[in-house]
Amino acid sequence: MHLAVDTLGRARTVVVTAGTVADCTVAARLIDGVSADYLLADKGYDADAILEKAKREGMEPVIPPRKNRKVRRRCDYDIYRLRCLIDNAFLRLKRWRGIAARYAKNSDSFLSAIQIGCIFWWAKERAILM
Repeated sequence: MHLAVDTLGRARTVVVTAGTVADCTVAARLIDGVSADYLLADKGYDADAILEKAKREGMEPVIPPRKNRKVRRRCDYDIYRLRCLIDNAFLRLKRWRGIAARYAKNSDSFLSAIQIGCIFWWAKERAILM
């Protein structure tokens, strides 16, 4: 499961893949049509294609460089600390036992469970904010 979240940590885009799919292969689908100032991601998304796509979309990539990069890039770790919002989004979804244990055996059922979890989460926050 791959998530794109907004500045409040709410899931905006969800992509479900097999467990063996590399993070960097899904990133293009996650950031398509997203309007943001920064793209925060972990080292798994450190690929030249992702960095270029983010810049074309008008985002500044905040991705720590992998150790094997020949040309080291700079990363603003003060902004990177906000990446906890992404981790918290995963934690909130995985509080639902069916999502954490992946009881749904096919990807459509699993995606539906994630979407229901996100709707519940958004509705709960909306009720608190009103």
